[in-house]
Amino acid sequence: MHQRQPAYLCNRLHNQHPKHKCLRSNRRHFDDPTLRGPVWTKITPQTGSSFHEKSQPEACKATRTIVEEGFLPLLRDAGDIDVARAWQLMRAHSWWYGEGGIASIALSAVDMSLWDIHGKETGKPLFELFGGAVHDSLPANASCHVNKASLEACVEEVQSYFAKGFRSVKLGLGKKGPSPIGQDPDQVVRFVDMLRDALGVDAEILVDIGNGIDWDLDTGISVAKRLEALGIGWIEEPFYPTRHDDYRALKAAISTPIASGEREFTLAGYRTLLRTGAVDVFGVDPARAEGVTGFRHVDALLREHGKTINAHAWSTAITTAASLHLSIASTAARLFEFKPHPVVVQQELVDQPITMQSGLARPTARPGLGVEVDEKVVRELSVG
Repeated sequence: MHQRQPAYLCNRLHNQHPKHKCLRSNRRHFDDPTLRGPVWTKITPQTGSSFHEKSQPEACKATRTIVEEGFLPLLRDAGDIDVARAWQLMRAHSWWYGEGGIASIALSAVDMSLWDIHGKETGKPLFELFGGAVHDSLPANASCHVNKASLEACVEEVQSYFAKGFRSVKLGLGKKGPSPIGQDPDQVVRFVDMLRDALGVDAEILVDIGNGIDWDLDTGISVAKRLEALGIGWIEEPFYPTRHDDYRALKAAISTPIASGEREFTLAGYRTLLRTGAVDVFGVDPARAEGVTGFRHVDALLREHGKTINAHAWSTAITTAASLHLSIASTAARLFEFKPHPVVVQQELVDQPITMQSGLARPTARPGLGVEVDEKVVRELSVG
C-alpha cells in the first residue's frame, strides 16, 4: 500500500546548507583502521533537519562527494518532485558508477532524510506513510558479538540478555576479541550446546557465522547439521554471500532456515539471491540498500515470495528508527534486532533512543523517523 507523497521536496533544497560528517562511533581516532564510522547527512528544509549514517572512514569521504556534488544539485534542479521521483532520479544519475556500493549508500542517505522530512511535514510517523502498522510490536532480539575469552563467560553474557527480557539472541561469531568461538567449528557447537542447556529448549538461538570465518562446504554442512540438532532458529551466512552453489548444497542438507542478504545493495541483488532458492531469511539494511524506498521494494519482493525480511538495524539509533518503522509495516518481519549493550551512537546520538520494552520492539508515534539527533554529540564524535 503506497501512499503518494505531495510534491514538496526539491524546491525546498534551494539555498539550504547540507552537512556531511564522519562520526567516530566509539570515539576512537579516525586513523584507526578498524574503525567503522557513520556518515550523517543533514538537509534543512523549512520544517527541520534529517540525518542518516553508515560506512567505513574512506567511504565516508566518497559518500560525501556523491551527495554534495551529485545528488543534491540534481534534486535542487529537479523542481517540485516527491520522494519516489527523487529516488528514481538519484538512481538514474548514478547509473554509470552505481548499482551497489558507495552510490547506494549515498542514495540511502538522501532518501532516508527525505522520508524523515516528509513524515515531519505531514505530522505522521513513517509506518503510517507505509499504510499503517501490521504489528503492534515485534519480539526483541539481542544481536550480539560473541567475544569473551571463555565459553563460560560467553554463556553468562547471553543469559544476562534473556534475564533483561530479550526474547531471542543472535550470536555473531568470528568477531574481534579473545573468543575462539567461530574459528574452531567444534567450539561453535559446544558453545550452542552449553547455551541450550543454560537457556532451556524454548529459547530461540540464531547463529550468524559472519565474514570473519571462512569455512569450506564440508565444514559448513557438518556444523549446520550439528547446530540443527540443537534447535537453532536459523543459520546466517555460513559462507561468503556469493558462494551460491555452496548455499544450495547446504539448503539440500538441512531443514534449518538459512539467512543472508545484509551485504546486498539493490533490488536486483536480492532478486539474484532469491533465485538461488537457498535463502529463507533476507537481511536488509535501509542505510545500504538504497534507503527506505529501496527497503520497501525489497520487502514487496519478499512478501510476494513468502520469505522473511530481517532489518539490519544494529549500527546507530537512526538506522534503528528507520528499520523499526519499516519492520512494523511489513508482514514479512518476525523479530527486531537490538544491540543489547549501551553505545554512544545508540543511547546518546538521539533524544529518545528506541529500546527494548518488556521483551518487545515498539514503534514511536512521533513524526518522521521519530528521533531528533543531538548535534552536540555529533560535533563531539565528528572527525571531518
